[in-house]
Amino acid sequence: MSDEPQPQQPNQGGGGPAEPPAAAEEKQTPPQPVAEAKQPEPPAAAEERTTEPPAAAEQARTEQPPAGGRPGEKTVAPPRAAAEDTETRQLAAVTAPKARPPAAARDRQDAQDRRDGQDRQSGQDRQDRQGGQDTQTRQLAAVRVPKAAAPAAPTAVTAVPAVPAPGAEPPSVDVPTNGGEKKMKRPKRTGWRRIIPTWRMVLGTFVIGVLLLIGLFFLGYSMVKIPAANAFATKQSNVYLFADGSQLARDGEVNRENVTLAQVSVDAQHAVLAAEDRDFYTESAVDPKAMLRAAWNTATGKGTQSGSTITQQYVKNYYLAQEQTVTRKVKEVFVAIKLDRSESKAQILEGYLNTSYFGRNAYGIQAAAQAYYGMDATDLDPARAAYLAALVNAPSEYDVVAHPENKAAAVARWNYVLDGMVKKGWLTESKRAGMKFPMPKEQTVSTGMSGQRGYIVNAVNDYLIKNKIVDSDALEAGGYRITTTLQKSRQNAFVKAVDDKLISQLDKKNNKVDNYVRAGGASVDPKTGKVVAMYGGIDYVKQYTNGATRGDFQVGSTFKPFVFASAVDNGSTTQSGQTITPNTYYDGTNKRTVQGWSGGAYAPENEDEKSYGQITVRKATDLSVNSVYAQMAVDVGPSKVKQTAVGLGIPADTKDLQPYPSIALGTATASVLDMAEAYATLANHGKHGTYTMVDKITRDGTQEIRLPKSTTKQAVSRQAADTTTSILQSVVDNGTATAAQAAGRPAAGKTGTAEEDTAAWFAGYTPDLATVVSVMGQDPVTAAHKSLYGALGLARINGGGAPTEIWAQYTKAALKGTTASSFDLDLQAGAETVAPGTQAPATPGTGGQNNGGTTDQGQNNGGTDGTTTAGTTDGGTTDGSTTAGTTTSGTTTSGTDSGTTTAGTDSGTTTAGTDSGTTTGTTTDGTSTGTTTSGTDTGTTTGTTAGDGGGFGFVQ
Repeated sequence: MSDEPQPQQPNQGGGGPAEPPAAAEEKQTPPQPVAEAKQPEPPAAAEERTTEPPAAAEQARTEQPPAGGRPGEKTVAPPRAAAEDTETRQLAAVTAPKARPPAAARDRQDAQDRRDGQDRQSGQDRQDRQGGQDTQTRQLAAVRVPKAAAPAAPTAVTAVPAVPAPGAEPPSVDVPTNGGEKKMKRPKRTGWRRIIPTWRMVLGTFVIGVLLLIGLFFLGYSMVKIPAANAFATKQSNVYLFADGSQLARDGEVNRENVTLAQVSVDAQHAVLAAEDRDFYTESAVDPKAMLRAAWNTATGKGTQSGSTITQQYVKNYYLAQEQTVTRKVKEVFVAIKLDRSESKAQILEGYLNTSYFGRNAYGIQAAAQAYYGMDATDLDPARAAYLAALVNAPSEYDVVAHPENKAAAVARWNYVLDGMVKKGWLTESKRAGMKFPMPKEQTVSTGMSGQRGYIVNAVNDYLIKNKIVDSDALEAGGYRITTTLQKSRQNAFVKAVDDKLISQLDKKNNKVDNYVRAGGASVDPKTGKVVAMYGGIDYVKQYTNGATRGDFQVGSTFKPFVFASAVDNGSTTQSGQTITPNTYYDGTNKRTVQGWSGGAYAPENEDEKSYGQITVRKATDLSVNSVYAQMAVDVGPSKVKQTAVGLGIPADTKDLQPYPSIALGTATASVLDMAEAYATLANHGKHGTYTMVDKITRDGTQEIRLPKSTTKQAVSRQAADTTTSILQSVVDNGTATAAQAAGRPAAGKTGTAEEDTAAWFAGYTPDLATVVSVMGQDPVTAAHKSLYGALGLARINGGGAPTEIWAQYTKAALKGTTASSFDLDLQAGAETVAPGTQAPATPGTGGQNNGGTTDQGQNNGGTDGTTTAGTTDGGTTDGSTTAGTTTSGTTTSGTDSGTTTAGTDSGTTTAGTDSGTTTGTTTDGTSTGTTTSGTDTGTTTGTTAGDGGGFGFVQ
């Protein structure tokens, strides 16, 4: 140990003797922190300390005298705190004084140390109050280190933290600052917290995003200019061609008449605003909130919505194209903003009213007012204006004359517009309450769409839109060249047949009912599914609604073949377990309650309330017996019947196509074109191919549009389709459609009549052509369905009358020059002959005797050949071949009473039982209408009947 006196280390409290740490804590004497060694020192002092050897540092650490003691006197260091470990001792060794400076220097250093100690103690107090120093750090600071010890340089010494006890949190590391104070270092993020952005990151990203959007907005605003009027303002025509390339129609110039806002009634202005943009006068050109709401509704399946303001819609209509792209939408926004700054709200509304499409080829409010109500826009009242405003949303769908089936939706939209006008104060509630829906008139269009042209153009456009080949906006823009599947010669033949057999026989001046007559027809090639001819009405200019595509009249008994086809396809049986074939017997009693149906009692009425007793399916089809087919539908299963009809070609969403027994009677309202497609499937042996009306389509003369690929599938088995064809041949040969024989071709078909005779149908086909014709009744003013009783000067119009006659003349002309071919049929087992066990059961309680006399074993043998055995009649006479009251052969021909009926025979007689009763009248081109009960003729027939297949006016 050196003989020189050691510099005294100032103690923590002053000049008193050193105390153990515990006593120091009790007196709350602030310790001198070891961390003082971290503080920078004057260069001179640092240099002096570096000259002392390590041994001196160790001696100074172990032999320092207490305050006030003698130099060289050896003392024992106080006990160290439990938290001081090896690293703390190493730190003390590093910071021990390196050399002993001269006395004067030591005095100066001591004074400086005392001042530094006071400053450091003040800083330590502040840190302690702030909670930044833990217990271990305070204990470490309590170890007294000789003031002479200092690091060689401020940056060369690093404090080694104490090792925490097991389970304790690691102490924060102090980082020295320029002011001498220590700053807590933020702990590192660990685990899943590392993937979560901090609030600084979120805020920064948001600010950058906002600035970027603002920059892009100003960039787009500066780059996008208001363009000149688009091609829509000078719309091109679409050209429609026949299959041979000859021109069918050209849709002509746009039907538009621009008017000023002053020439539009205030009610019309308010109605359009209520329908499209109620806050137009107070909102900006773009409504981001509405656009986001519309995008959300579209994405969540609530319907496609635009969210565009009237300004945006006007910009799209007049300045931009109609394509649905992001680029177009962005341009629309910027142009709308600029337009809103350069034009007044009145100017924008005026432009919008003149460019909006209202249907019926009418562009603008003035053209629409003329097209729908025959008045100027200035005269529109709230009710009519509200309907026109409703059309803007869906022009084609809401035209209640062209699409009467959509009237409910159109009226709902009309009410929405009126309610909006009331809500905005544009219409009083009292005036609103008394309003009735204003039915529009029939459309009168330019002569370019006259005749059949308009019907065909609309049907072709609907086909293109429905099959997503071209959308409505693109068609309105024009420029398409469309080659249809329609054949010019057959189209002309169809028109001539309707004119000859129907239109030319109408007397509209003297017979009011003749004014109700409408007609529709469609003809399809069974092998290709192509529509080769169509009849929409007398003239598109005079009757706007297309009779071939409208779907609001019942199809009647033309639906019954689908029931039988389903029965064969599904191998169905009767309630007694017999397989359903053309020769299976059913009970044809009028108002017979169907058996096996759990949905409630159902007892359909036969036409003229006629009963037929036990009757075969073939004969029930000939005579269209409702009670038989209602029971058959239950035997098959109404759901299976519906499934079969849809497979054949009837749309699944057809109105009133419901799985109930009544489905067999044709309550569904399919269109003529739909029925033609289904019958073409039967003609094609059960193979269904979706019909087509377009062979080729190009745009601007070069760009060819791709058409859907034609597909064919087996809708029902060939046996089911062919066996159905066989019983429909019987309808033409022996039943209600004998007039179809005039076509001179093998034919099969079925007549039909809607309730109250509002429509009469014939659906038939040859192996080469399937055609459906319908004659309908409609009030030309109200569009209400009307009965055809009295039309053409007849008591009634049935399917076997005008519809079948039209079919026969058209089919003969359409197939002229082609080789007649017979049906190649693969029939169901038992379809040709009577299967064992299917004979007509004897009628209980009659013993084969009828009310007109007795018969000796007068049972019909199978009911197919019309003969009776020993069929003697007591006193009964007929107009046929009878001698002395005895039936010579049991067989009768035209006009006679027999067990079998042919064209013009008495079908009021029994088919499965005995021949009886008296016939006092005659039949002309028809059959007597006497009734039978359980196969026995219980009454007499009087008078002469004529009409649908012999005067049986059943719902066919």
